[in-house]
Amino acid sequence: MKKLFLKQIVIVLVLLSSIGANAQCAMCRAALASNEEGVKPEAVNDGIVYLMIFPYLLIGLVGFAVYRLRKKAIQNKEAQ
Repeated sequence: MKKLFLKQIVIVLVLLSSIGANAQCAMCRAALASNEEGVKPEAVNDGIVYLMIFPYLLIGLVGFAVYRLRKKAIQNKEAQ
């Protein structure tokens, strides 16, 4: 019970600590520093976050597919 509670606390702390992160790659930072046309850094950060979503979606979909296949296999074994 203590280990589960400790894991939950660690997960919550990790999630809360990453909320305020605004990271940029070196090329994006250089483009923003040299660009005088008024590209807003918030827009670049939003684009980076948008691009980060797709790998997580793919991993989630693969995990869900594996979960369903394993669940279906377990149900087939129980039925026999």
